[in-house]
Amino acid sequence: MNETVTITVKIPSHVYAELALRIPEGERSIFIREAIIEKLQKTPRPEKILELEEKIQRLEEEISRIKSSLADLEVLTYTRGEVNPHAFCIDEIDHKIINYLIHYRGATTSEIAEALKVNRWLILNRLKRIRTKSKKQIGKPIIEYYAGQKAGKTKAWWLNEEIIEQ
Repeated sequence: MNETVTITVKIPSHVYAELALRIPEGERSIFIREAIIEKLQKTPRPEKILELEEKIQRLEEEISRIKSSLADLEVLTYTRGEVNPHAFCIDEIDHKIINYLIHYRGATTSEIAEALKVNRWLILNRLKRIRTKSKKQIGKPIIEYYAGQKAGKTKAWWLNEEIIEQ
């Protein structure tokens, strides 16, 4: 056996009472040592978790590149109503932004910020993030920015109605 180190552990008195009832006095240290070793074997190492996260990230990037290429080649197509725009939201503000765009079909960042009573820059950052996330996941953005005049609005964000579900 390797060199041992003594540790002190505080446990609730009811847990100690249960330990004293079930485990004879001379075997408690062995029991606790084995319990700790068993628990450590079940707990993944942080570097393994990080390694798996990195692999998953690389796979997601490769899949998004493939989807983007297929969408560019028009091999990957979307039927109307196939994509749920709320799938790219992370919180209530994102859901409100998408709901506003669904209701009005398009809006400027200032219009959305005024309606939701939040900072315009927050809206802008959220719109950009939703656009990037959707493009990365499905190959096409679900919202697009158009700087010109469209439907009476200038410099506005528009839903890509070809791919979202209504």
